[in-house]
Amino acid sequence: MAYLIIVLVLVALALIAGGIVLLRPRRRAPSATLPTRPSAPSAPPPTAPASQDGDTATVTSAPAAPVAEGPVTEAEAAPPPLAGRMTRLRGRLARSQSGFGSVLLGLLSRDGLDDQGWQEIEDTLVGADLGAAPAAQIVSELRTQVRVGGARGSDQVRTLLRQDLIEQVGADMDRSLHVDRHGDRPAVVLMVGVNGTGKTSTCGKLARALIGEGHTVLLGAADTFRAAAADQLETWGQRVGAQVIRSDREGADPASVAFDAVREGIEDRVDTVIVDTAGRLHTKTGLMDELGKVKRVIERQATVDEVLLVLDATTGQNGLRQARVFAEAVDITGIVLTKLDGTAKGGIVVAVQRELGVPVKLVGLGEGLDDLAPFEPATFVDAILG
Repeated sequence: MAYLIIVLVLVALALIAGGIVLLRPRRRAPSATLPTRPSAPSAPPPTAPASQDGDTATVTSAPAAPVAEGPVTEAEAAPPPLAGRMTRLRGRLARSQSGFGSVLLGLLSRDGLDDQGWQEIEDTLVGADLGAAPAAQIVSELRTQVRVGGARGSDQVRTLLRQDLIEQVGADMDRSLHVDRHGDRPAVVLMVGVNGTGKTSTCGKLARALIGEGHTVLLGAADTFRAAAADQLETWGQRVGAQVIRSDREGADPASVAFDAVREGIEDRVDTVIVDTAGRLHTKTGLMDELGKVKRVIERQATVDEVLLVLDATTGQNGLRQARVFAEAVDITGIVLTKLDGTAKGGIVVAVQRELGVPVKLVGLGEGLDDLAPFEPATFVDAILG
């Protein structure tokens, strides 16, 4: 009996112990987690543009270009040097002349040219926007050379025509660009011209070319009357790596923005300041009066080294009328002919130089970033003659 009691007690104790174990909460096993990818360091927040004295202009700097994998884009590639660009782009110029040179050579190679034949040659030159006076002069000289020298072969005629055209284009004109820093002041380039000629794009392309040659460049957005003009120039600044001074409000005083741009250029010791100007105004103030004011205000603190007039080469004689008006307002030092690769006629180079007495210094031969080239008379004539 005693043994039975002991067994029952042990069984009861065992059951109690088992119940306690079953009622105790279980401990969870650690869950398996996927390894997390280390996060990339966040970019610092953009700094607010530094404001100039007053509320006229603000400074924007080109952001650092992101490191991108894959092929280098056109905007990221280093620009080719300015020297020799026209030779590399000669094919575009030749295509734009629509057989002008071949027509002339064909006429000049005829046997026994009579007055009618010479008149056709002169008409061809005039039709190429050369102008009546230069065309008559070339024909007169060619008639004398052919009569005295007896030139008949195409090679001989081409040589004579090439010499006369180069003389008319002006191989002896000084086409150098004054864009180097002098003393404690940057060179200042004032870009003028009507809207639609490619003026703002020319500012950006010239800045890119100069930066590629080691210059530091600052852009001034003094075209404050055209909607999005400052935005367009700022985009160019970001693409080429140039600082931009712009107004913080539309319709601000262009002379004040230009003044601030040059002042910033002096303080930052940049090499070249390029100032974009308005091509038309929405106020009662005359455009030419405004341009004269911009130039005078800049000259309070620095020399304006270049005043480049941007003309659309496809406008022909209309471009000459524009040139006359601008030349009366500011002292033009050089001409930029844009769209010379399109439907432009090569004679406009001669005509505009004779009209203003200043050289064509740059030509636009396409829409690409590096399609702005220093003008080279011999290369130009050779492209025309084919």
